Amino acid sequence: MPNQWLAIDVATAPAQRARELRRAWEKFVSEGWERFSRRGEANTVRAPIAASWRRSAAAGVDPCRPGVAPIVSDADETSARWEMHPLSVMAPLIRSCLAASADESQHLIVVSDANGVLLWVEGSANVRMRAADSMNFTEGTLWSEGGAGTNAIGTALAARHAVQVFATEHFNEVVQAWTCAAAPVTDPDTGQVIGVIDLTGAMSTVHPHSMAVATATARAVEGQLRCAMLDHDALLLARYGDLLRSGSGPRALVAPSGRVIASQPLGWLPVARLRLPPGGGQLLGVDGPPLVVEALGAEEAFMVRGPEHTRRPGASAGGLVLSLLGRDRAQAEQGAQSTRLRLRHSEIITLLCSNPRGLTSEELSLGIHGIPERSGSIRVEISRLRKLLGDGIETEHYRLRAGVMSDVAQVCGLLLRGDVREAAIRYAGPLLPSSHAPGVIREREALESWMRQSVMSSGDPEALWAWLQTVGGAGDLAAWQRLLANLPFQDPRRSLAASRIGGLRAHAPDPQRLIRATPAPPTQAGG
Repeated sequence: MPNQWLAIDVATAPAQRARELRRAWEKFVSEGWERFSRRGEANTVRAPIAASWRRSAAAGVDPCRPGVAPIVSDADETSARWEMHPLSVMAPLIRSCLAASADESQHLIVVSDANGVLLWVEGSANVRMRAADSMNFTEGTLWSEGGAGTNAIGTALAARHAVQVFATEHFNEVVQAWTCAAAPVTDPDTGQVIGVIDLTGAMSTVHPHSMAVATATARAVEGQLRCAMLDHDALLLARYGDLLRSGSGPRALVAPSGRVIASQPLGWLPVARLRLPPGGGQLLGVDGPPLVVEALGAEEAFMVRGPEHTRRPGASAGGLVLSLLGRDRAQAEQGAQSTRLRLRHSEIITLLCSNPRGLTSEELSLGIHGIPERSGSIRVEISRLRKLLGDGIETEHYRLRAGVMSDVAQVCGLLLRGDVREAAIRYAGPLLPSSHAPGVIREREALESWMRQSVMSSGDPEALWAWLQTVGGAGDLAAWQRLLANLPFQDPRRSLAASRIGGLRAHAPDPQRLIRATPAPPTQAGG
C-alpha cells in the first residue's frame, strides 16, 4: 500500500503528477469541497492533503494571495525566540544530519517552533533569496496551515506526523513552485510537539528520500533531548533523593511537566504523568484520597506525597489559598473563612510567595523597608501573621508550607511549563499594585515583564487577548498590533483591535514634536 504521507515515488514523473494535482486544486478552489468530493476528484489527492485543503479553506486562507505567510516577529524578536528555543542547541546535530543532502539537492534546512513560526533557515543564499522573495519564506513568518495554507511545516503540525508536500499540493498558488518535507519534534519530557524540522527546495528537486531524512533527523534530535532529560533527572535525584527515601508512606519525585521521575514504592501512582497544581497544593483527579504536592526549589521539581502525608503534624486542616494579583491587599481563604490582610502582612506574604525557597528576617526587612536592620519588626509581624493564618508559614527559615496555594505561584508555575494561555487567563493584574516596598516593586515588575514577554512570543491570539484585558496590557500598542496580525480574518475582535490601535496611536506622543520642543543646549560664549 502506498505511503499516504509521501508525495511522490521514484517511478512517478514529477511534471505529470504536478499537472494532475493542478487540475484537482483548481476544481477544489473554484467548486469547494462538497462538490469536489461528489465528483470523485478527491481520489486524485492524498488523504492528508485533502484534509489539509479543507482546514486551510476553513481558516480563510487566500489560495492566490501574494506574499503568502504573514510576518509575526521582527528580526530581533525572532533571534531571541530561537536562542531560547530547545531546538537551538540541537542546530549542530540538525546541520550534520541534513547538510550533505541539502547541499546536493539545493534544499533549505528549516526549523520552526510549535506554532509554525520559522526560527532558523540555512542553505544556499540564492535559494534563500528566491524563497523569501517569492513566498515570504524567511525567519519570523508564520507557516502554520492557518497562516499559509497547506505546506509541510503547517501540515506536519496539524497532523502530528511527518509529511511531504509537493508542488500543486500546496494550497497557495505561489508556493506551488516548491516542494518540502517536514517532521515534527516531540519533547520527551512533556510529550508535546515543540517544533518542526523541514527541507524545502524547488519543485524540480523533489525526491522521496527528503521525508525519510527529515524524519531520521527529528528522531535523532528527540534521542538527544531524551539523553539531556535523563541527565537532568539524575541531577534532581541526587539533589532531592533523601526526601524521596525518608519517612513513611508513598512519595514520588515529579518533573515540572508532571512526568514522574521516581517513586517510592515503585509504581504506587496509577499514571506516569500528573497534572500538577501550579505552585503546589492538593492534587485531585487521581484514584483514592487527594495527594499533597510540594514545590522543591524554584519549582525545579515537585514532591508528591501519598495519603499519610496529606496533613503534616500540627498543620491546619483547611487548605490555605492566597490571592495577591490585581489586589491592593492580599486575600487569605482557609476553609469557609476569608481574611483581608493589612498592607504590611500582604507585603510579607507577597515576598514569600515569590521566593518559595524562603527568606531570612533580614532579607524580608530589606525587601520591605529597603534596609536589613529592621528584622526584629519583621519577626513580630510574622508572629501576628501566624496567628491569623495558622502554621502556613514555617518559622526557622521563613517560607510557605507545602500545600499553601497562591495565585502568584500558579501563574509562575504555568509560565515555567510554557502554558502561556492559561497563565495569561489567571493573571488578574499587577502583583499588590498599592505597595511601594522595594522588594514588592521588583517582584511586580519582574512578573509583569515575564508575562508580557511570554505572551508576545507565544504566537497564541487567546493568550494575547487575555493579556490585553489586564491593566498593564490594555494600553500595550505592540500587543494590540500583534493580536491583529494573529487573528483569523473572520474573527470579530479584529475590528476592536484596529480601533484600539488607532486610539493608542492618536494619543501617543509625537517623537518629532518632542524633539522640536526640546530647547537647544546653550552655546558657550566665544565658542
